[in-house]
Amino acid sequence: MPDAWPDDSPLHRADPASTDIAPPIRSGPAPDASIDNQRHRMPVFASSDDNDARVASDLQAPIKWRLPLLLFLLTGLTTLMAGALLIHVNPFSSPLAILAGAPFSVTLLAILLVHEMGHYLTARHYKIQATLPYFIPAPPLLFIIGTFGAFIRMQSPIVERKALLEVGAAGPIAGFLVAVPATIIGLHWSTIDSHGIGGPMVLGEPLLLHLLRHWVLASAPPGANILLHPVALAGWFGLFVTSLNLLPIGQLDGGHIGYAVFGERQRYISLTMVGILIGLGLLGWKGWLLWAMLAAVIGVGHPPIADAHVPLTRRQRVIAWLSLIIFLVTFIPSPISILSD
Repeated sequence: MPDAWPDDSPLHRADPASTDIAPPIRSGPAPDASIDNQRHRMPVFASSDDNDARVASDLQAPIKWRLPLLLFLLTGLTTLMAGALLIHVNPFSSPLAILAGAPFSVTLLAILLVHEMGHYLTARHYKIQATLPYFIPAPPLLFIIGTFGAFIRMQSPIVERKALLEVGAAGPIAGFLVAVPATIIGLHWSTIDSHGIGGPMVLGEPLLLHLLRHWVLASAPPGANILLHPVALAGWFGLFVTSLNLLPIGQLDGGHIGYAVFGERQRYISLTMVGILIGLGLLGWKGWLLWAMLAAVIGVGHPPIADAHVPLTRRQRVIAWLSLIIFLVTFIPSPISILSD
């Protein structure tokens, strides 16, 4: 799920994390020498000490946790229901029937929570104010996994190149580190279907899952389907969500990383990626057309940063390369197909 970042440009407002941006200086007398009049027209920038004190005060403010907790609990309920339905258990058949969905629910929520906390903790490290994760519950009959994902909201703009890259990359990398072992464990518990008893929905296989399947289920005969255990299924969705967030478009995580690396050239990468999604949607999974429309709504551009001229360190370049590799091994050109009778 894309994260909610502030839309206001740091070049158009004074920001508590930077005092490098100054108003334009003009020589000669001001058109109106009245100090009072100029005071209302000219931007005023606080001193570095004042900014540091204000940032520290913001970070020490009480964290609003009630709504995030309520949404998390509701999403836990809807994903429990979804997990039960995915293994053909009616969650309402008995008081404890809903617990059949626990393997799927716990795994999926762990991946999403770690992803969002990666963003949150990295933002706090850079003294950027952010909310706790907001989970979005979804009726399982409407959306089969019981959630539309989660997001955090940045409450102060990110003006540093290194912060933009690291905050954007922290979520996908953290979630990936949970999704991979979950998928491996789930594959060990999965069933080899050599008799064609699987359902009509077939999940696409990213490069990483292809490698993991041949490693964990080496005994599976060629062409056999794998009936995924709920933990493996949650791992699959975790890998898919990771790739969606790393799409190099607009203000998705991948867009933040791309802008930190390429600057204004990232806009052309976004446009190219949207074109690729449209092509994939026309040729295969129609969901890519929805994502292309979403990109058109949120925009392919990115707010500027104040220190675009500052080069990235070797560590930050490694993070950017790692993010690209994760995107390539988790991206699925055709995520879901429905077999016809």
